Amino acid sequence: MARLAERYTKEIVPALGTKFSRKNVHSLPKITKIVLNMGVGKALQDKNRMTQAAEQLTSIAGQKCQITKSRMAVSGFRLRENSEIGCRVTLRGKRMYEFLDRLINVALPRIRDFRGINPKSFDGNGNYSMGVSEQLIFPEIDPDKVNFTQGMDITIVTTTRNDEEARELLKLFGMPFREA
Repeated sequence: MARLAERYTKEIVPALGTKFSRKNVHSLPKITKIVLNMGVGKALQDKNRMTQAAEQLTSIAGQKCQITKSRMAVSGFRLRENSEIGCRVTLRGKRMYEFLDRLINVALPRIRDFRGINPKSFDGNGNYSMGVSEQLIFPEIDPDKVNFTQGMDITIVTTTRNDEEARELLKLFGMPFREA
């Protein structure tokens, strides 16, 4: 069992139950999935970038990523329909908790001049989204083999419909929110 999954059942669920004064464990917020998305716009000029980005996202997530294609043509971006423009991964279960553990304890502290993540990046339905400017903060990526830096979006989806409950859940997981 993943370390954060075990911590959720033993420490976080009782703490949330007393905080929100609920006895039903199933009504408490929990994380359902984490979605990693990497938009590779420069892949239109250089096809090699797409394969490298997909390999890096696969090694970060621990499972194979899905390559996303454009749905429509946009002449202003020189984009054709069905062009490969990004890759994504949806993590659930054990892999989700292991990724969240690595994100909180290893990757985020490696960001230069890190003062915490934005506490206002909730979408109004209890889901949290954040952007990372480069993939080199993850220890799975070898800096010597990287030809270009690529950012990614990380979305944490919870069962709650309330931002305050989701913020409290992520705080108990150890997410380093900066002071507003």
